[in-house]
Amino acid sequence: MRTAWVNGNAALQARMVAKAQVPDTGADSGPEAGMPPYMESFLAHLRMLVGVPFDYLIADSRLLPPESIRFFYIDRSWTDRMVDGAIAVGKIGTREQAHHQAHAPAIQQQLDITERLVRAMQKGQGPFTDLKTTNDSQNNYPATAVTGFLLRSSAVSGWPQMEVRAYNQVIAEPFDPKNYTGCKSPGGTDDKPCQLRTLRLELLSPSVMLGLFEGVPQLVLFEEPHHGVQFGVTTISGAAQLDLRDAQGNQIKDSHDQTQDIRVPVRSWNNRVIGVTALRDVLAQQRSTYPTMPLQDGSANFAVEVLNPPWRQRFEGTQDEGQGAGGTNVNFVPKYTIAARVQDYVTVSAFKQAVLGGD
Repeated sequence: MRTAWVNGNAALQARMVAKAQVPDTGADSGPEAGMPPYMESFLAHLRMLVGVPFDYLIADSRLLPPESIRFFYIDRSWTDRMVDGAIAVGKIGTREQAHHQAHAPAIQQQLDITERLVRAMQKGQGPFTDLKTTNDSQNNYPATAVTGFLLRSSAVSGWPQMEVRAYNQVIAEPFDPKNYTGCKSPGGTDDKPCQLRTLRLELLSPSVMLGLFEGVPQLVLFEEPHHGVQFGVTTISGAAQLDLRDAQGNQIKDSHDQTQDIRVPVRSWNNRVIGVTALRDVLAQQRSTYPTMPLQDGSANFAVEVLNPPWRQRFEGTQDEGQGAGGTNVNFVPKYTIAARVQDYVTVSAFKQAVLGGD
């Protein structure tokens, strides 16, 4: 019997020395070892948690109670291992394992760039090949931190087209995003100063919204969709109220940053009908206290006072504003030590009974 030309140990050693099974033939003919477009697109979506079961993100509903928001960082190591798991479907031996180890760094570097066009693909802005060409040339810089939020609120179902923007610094009100030029966005471009790139913004259910941003935000704005100019008043405990505004339409606030409002007069025979003439007289009287208010000499200045712009909610800073009485968050899961929990006799016995069928 003839001796084998190469044995298993020698073959494995050769594969580990030259891990790449298919060499890169150059830019002219295209890299034969490159990812197919459908695979690159799928893995980039996976990086943005598209298709990841919600239970993997929120294991218990108490972690995201009604009318709450949670901000988070994405663990790059976790998403890289998820990509490895997806690729591992085709690995059945040491040959495929060695090939994967050789190309894994290049795959991760490419996905760091490709993940930036996932939102464009979701919005149907063009085919993947065209978007990839533009994205690879304009956004070819190292990966940054990816942060995000999960919002569970009736505001999501009430305004499914809610506008969400994140900024890398806190910007005081009144703030017009189109006119602010105080800093640069990630990547060094000036098209949207201070605004972080939105990597994903999607409704996971009628009342749950997920958002991902490139970078660490210092300010996140949620705004009601801008459908046009609206006029109206606010009803609190059955009484109509109106916030006072200056000639530019900005809310008038006191030294404690509290808005100044008045009670809106209504008709005596129907408290759901506003007394427009009486309201104009009340606004004219308030101008003696707040001289920045417009003079009530026509419909234009009256319209400024009854302006009802889109609702805006700001999230900034690190203080938890969602706590209950006494500084304790009554809706969140209490903290406990994992090691003590898993060593508890009742827990161990219940586990053995469920899995092993006995003690």
